Amino acid sequence: MKSPKTTPAKKTAASNERFTVVGLGEMLWDLLPSGKQLGGAPANFAYMTALLGDHALVASRVGKDRLGNAAARRLTRLGLPATFLQVDADRTTGTVNVTVDAEGQPKFEIMEKVAWDFFEWTPQWRELAAKADAVCFGSLAQRSAQSRATILAFLEAVRPGTLRIFDVNLRQAFFNKDVLSESASRADIMKLNDDEIMRVTELLGGTARDQQSAAQWILKEYGLKLVCVTRGGQGSLLVTAKATDEHPGHPVKVQDTVGAGDAFTAALVHKYLRKAPLRAMNAAANRMGSWVASQVGATPPADPKVILEFHDSNEEGTAA
Repeated sequence: MKSPKTTPAKKTAASNERFTVVGLGEMLWDLLPSGKQLGGAPANFAYMTALLGDHALVASRVGKDRLGNAAARRLTRLGLPATFLQVDADRTTGTVNVTVDAEGQPKFEIMEKVAWDFFEWTPQWRELAAKADAVCFGSLAQRSAQSRATILAFLEAVRPGTLRIFDVNLRQAFFNKDVLSESASRADIMKLNDDEIMRVTELLGGTARDQQSAAQWILKEYGLKLVCVTRGGQGSLLVTAKATDEHPGHPVKVQDTVGAGDAFTAALVHKYLRKAPLRAMNAAANRMGSWVASQVGATPPADPKVILEFHDSNEEGTAA
């Protein structure tokens, strides 16, 4: 079960300051049919966070090799500092073979025992944890004992009130009950997709008749503030202790869905940090997720019109 809630971080919704938001986890190259693209949920999440106006940072690890150097350069070109990118002299930079089906859905073959499986808990990362307003972490980067221990140490080192987002990512066989349960117990927000919600609920020992009751069970069991279930082109479900909101999604011509979920998470976190109503969070997150799905790749160039619409979105609705 979850430890008692702590007091909120110093920044408030009324503050005009930028929040410091960390994407913590795997750094890799997605080897797509169209060519290689920098990938991994943390980088995708951080890129979209930066587009929306917050101070985004990636904490990951690459090899001391050509792809590692290219990853650092690519981060910089995306407007993300490579300051917290660890370099491993012994292991290669992570890669993923990605194929995309006729409906734009990706399938992944993730290489093992690569640099991001060997995170080190360093003074630099401890300092980063201490200044973060929010940190988003997943299950995939916890497939190795060393990286899992480092991620948990990072979460323990954040300030009271720092928002912790657990983005479930059930890839291949790289997850288990302990990782899911321990991560949920350290999170404030948990995000799953519609293929994961019932499976995760069962793995954690719960029973539910549908997605909403499953989300409510997870919320209560782990003392979470928000559970989010994404449904691809069919929108999403948000559940808090006080309210539930469903969004039907935005119909778009899908190019590929790589990174769409990460864009959704970034938008959700941006609105949550500013205490937006639940309905506004859901609408804004779906807007950004659908936009990325309509583009090629996870980090499309900024579209000023889309960003403006995001910030001008209606914030009426039920408070989270």
